[in-house]
Amino acid sequence: METKIKIETDTITLGQFLKLADLIQSGGMAKWFLSEHTVLVNGEQEQRRGRKLVKGDLLEITGVGSFLVVH
Repeated sequence: METKIKIETDTITLGQFLKLADLIQSGGMAKWFLSEHTVLVNGEQEQRRGRKLVKGDLLEITGVGSFLVVH
């Protein structure tokens, strides 16, 4: 089961999303988080904190959980 995370804009960066989902405390932690965890966006591994996410994107983070971007 995935956790739904609501965004207020059309897009959000992966780094901002991690903060919104309470997975990191600050945007500066995004690079570290992505180096320590396997993050899949719609089934493809992603390591760019600037990756734009949109409504309907599914993030799967090994050992953490699944998150669905909703608007």
